Parts: sequence; C-alpha cells; structure tokens
Amino acid sequence: MSINSEKIRELVEKRAEARLGGGEKRIEKQHAQGKFTARERINMLCDEGSFEEYDMFVTHRTKSFGLDKQQYYSDGVVTGRGTVDGRVIFVFAQDFTVFGGSLSETFANKICKIMDQAMKVGAPVIGLNDSGGARIQEGVRSLAGYAEIFQRNIMASGVIPQISGIFGPCAGGAVYSPALTDFILMTEDTSYMFVTGPKVVQSVTGEVITTEDLGGARVHSTKSGVSHFVAQNDEEGIMLIRKMLSYMPSNNLEEPPVLECDDAIDRLEDSLNEIIPDNPNQPYDVLDVIHAIADYGEFLEVQRNFAKNICIGFARFNGRPVGIVANQPKFLAGVLDIQSSIKAARFVRFCDAFNIPIVTLVDVPGFLPGSGQEYGGIITHGAKLLFAYGEATVPKITITLRKSYGGAHDVMSCKQLRGDLNYAWPTAEIAVMGAKGAVEVLEGRNIRGIEDKTERAKFIQEKEDEYSTKFANPYLAAKYGFIDDIIEPRNTRFRIIRALEGLSTKKELNPPKKHSNMPL
Repeated sequence: MSINSEKIRELVEKRAEARLGGGEKRIEKQHAQGKFTARERINMLCDEGSFEEYDMFVTHRTKSFGLDKQQYYSDGVVTGRGTVDGRVIFVFAQDFTVFGGSLSETFANKICKIMDQAMKVGAPVIGLNDSGGARIQEGVRSLAGYAEIFQRNIMASGVIPQISGIFGPCAGGAVYSPALTDFILMTEDTSYMFVTGPKVVQSVTGEVITTEDLGGARVHSTKSGVSHFVAQNDEEGIMLIRKMLSYMPSNNLEEPPVLECDDAIDRLEDSLNEIIPDNPNQPYDVLDVIHAIADYGEFLEVQRNFAKNICIGFARFNGRPVGIVANQPKFLAGVLDIQSSIKAARFVRFCDAFNIPIVTLVDVPGFLPGSGQEYGGIITHGAKLLFAYGEATVPKITITLRKSYGGAHDVMSCKQLRGDLNYAWPTAEIAVMGAKGAVEVLEGRNIRGIEDKTERAKFIQEKEDEYSTKFANPYLAAKYGFIDDIIEPRNTRFRIIRALEGLSTKKELNPPKKHSNMPL
C-alpha cells in the first residue's frame, strides 16, 4: 500500500471515529431516550447531502482532572454549513454523547466560528441544543466561551434569523443563548430549560419541584412564554424549524421568499359575512378568519398556548409571507393585557427587522382592568406593543373586524401609528369605549336622577342605542380618513393581496439614532 493510500485510509478512519461521537453505547442510550444524535438531527434539518461539517477534528485542550485521557473528535458539538430548501444556513448541534454535551473553550470557539461566517454571508443560524451546561473542569474558560456566544447572538439580532431547538437539557448560563435568539422550540418530555435546577431550588428555597414542572416544554409554552413552539419529538421539531425558515429571508437586507401560489387571489369567503355574531358580547374564533383568508388556509401560529387572547404567526397571501397579529375574542374577550402585549410586540419587531409585512386583525374591547395588571406594569408593557407598531417601517395593513375601543384602538396599528392601509368591516365599532360604559360616564347624573327603575332602564337603553348608532360603526372614522375603506368581509383576502402588491416597493426610514429606548 502506498503512503498516499495509508494517509487516505487514516483520514477515513478518523472521520468514522469522529462521527461516532462518544461511542456506540452512548448513541444507543440517546436513542433509548427517544432522542436523535447531533449528526442525525443535522441530517434531518439540511437538504440531503448538503451539510458540510467544520472542525471535525477539534479536541479540547484541558489536562486537569484527567481530561487529557478523554479526547473525542469534534469535542461535543457538530458545526457546519448546509442548505434548507436550497437556501444556505449555518448550524450547530450539541452532542450529548460527548461529556454530556458540556461546553468547553474549543466547543464555544467552534460555534463562534460558524456564527461569524453566517454574519459575513448573511445566512440564518440554527442551534440544536442538548447539553449539560458548562464543562466544570474548564472553569472560567467555559464561562468565557458562553459570553463569546452571547455577544455574537446580540450582534446578529435583527441581521440574520436565529432559531434555537431545545432537544434535551439546557440549564444554567446555557439558557441565555437561546433566549437571545428569535424563536425557541422545545420537545415534549425530552427537553427542559431553567437557570437553576430542582436541587438548587430546594436547597435555597425549600421548594420541592420536578424537572418537568420547573422547566419542561409545557411550562415554558403555557406559563412563561419562553418557548414559541412545542414539538412531540425530534422529527416534528426539525420539520417545524424548516417550516419557520420558509417564511423568513436569509438576512435583513433581503425580502422574504415568495412562493408560487395557485390559490385564487379573488377567492370569496361568504362565511366571513356571517362570522361576527349579532350579540356584541358573543365570542367567535379569529383563527377561522385567518384560515379563511390565507393561502390554502395555512397559518403557522407562534406561542399558541401562551397569552391566548392574542394570536400571532406566519401566513402567505398570493405566495407572499406576512406576519399576522389578531385579537382573539375566544379568550378574555380579546382584551390586551401584560402577556399578550409582550407576545405581540416582540413578534411585530421580528417581522419589521426581517422585512415581513404585518397584517393586523382587530377586535379589542380595551386593556384588561384591575390592580393585578396595574401593579404588574401594564402601562409599560402595553407601551411595548404601541412602540413596536409605531417604529415598524414594513407594510402594515390593519383590518378592524368588530370592536376597537379606547387606547387599545391606538395600540393595534391604527392610522396614526403609520398604518399604510386601514380597512374595516361594516361590523366594526370604533370608539373611546363601549355604549354601556360611555352612557354611564356621559349620563351618570341624569341616570341617578330617575327614581323609577323602569323609566331608568328605558332611558339607559335609549342612550345606549343613540351612542351605538353614532359610534358602533366604522363610518365616523372613515369620515375623518382614519379608515381608508370599509370592505365586505368576504373580499378580505383579495383586498389584502392587492394592498401587499401596492406596498411591495414601500420605503420608509426612521430618524438616525444609535438605537431607540423602548419601554422594557
């Protein structure tokens, strides 16, 4: 055998060794837990044959605590470049079979390298997390490695899309890299996130709690809102990441990808003409409206189990991606509160950062009243959504379906917050408040002066009817130009598509500044 053949054989053997990660037994253990390995996950994510691995032969440099006798190629993280639907992405996947996926200095350097390259070429970064945290034997060097990653997450924010898939443990300082990215996906039963684990919680506070109840996917998708998506398993999680990417441009200087669409532009949805109940206090499902008007009825909802009184997510109109923000009358009558304001504000800012038009469907009776909301800072949190809409320069199309009352009317992408096209259905009610509350304020003294209960009730009803006739319709707002047109509900899809086409060349710039100081 020639020297060249020997060297090639050596290379092939080393590659095979690297691909085994921590070895067959640890791979089997990973599979037994219902989890895939780092390389298996990457192969599912990337187009077939497109992944090119970097730094396969990197090993750690630590000699303390006997680590010099435990050397694994790739050092616990697989990094590289591939494509999804033909578009370039950069990806890292933590390998739990090597030191429990714990982060070392060289591990961090590998991630930083692909993040730097992603910024140079303008491509998304996908992080697949499955790690026990910092490699304790490396001490402060592992902490420095995390901070290097955090800094890159911050610099990449709003420049390239960043998506984190949590497919196993993610604890301690490790949680802050996903928290700095645009979207977090978790898997049921196999993933968890927390700053301090159950044992530390018990020793410090005395609280006894399980890993799942402290930081599982269910908790973070319903209570904290940390997780934007929940998947049943690794395969579904990877599929969701691919789906997310299909709505996003590769970077902030590009437009989102437009797909061919044979769903009729002028498709009429007669059901929308009847969807708003006659009783103004009766709920309906705004998702029925979204599914009726979007291409093929498809809507990728974000944070579907958190702050359910507002719906956010991605859809397409004639192949063009949009972000949809819609009040949900099915929950809390669609009011805005602390959680829904934060949820929607961050989504609006993501869409604006990546040139994704925003379609807003309004049916909001106001802000949720009460001391709990006031003590929790609803003033500041509500201002976040107001700020996000006012700052956004992407095309903004607003459609008022039913109620649009008080300050919540202003917050939900009104004309004065630079809404490009503001439409209303004939069922729209645009006013300072509802008829009942308005009459109590305007006619309170007269009402109290009527002693007879029947006469008082009759007077109240007359005044409520008078107020409703004057304000419980969109025509007064249209009279002042605050509503651009009143449209037939069944034509909503066509009007949105035509608006998007007309606004496709929109250019609007905010004043030069270092950065804004939004209410946080």
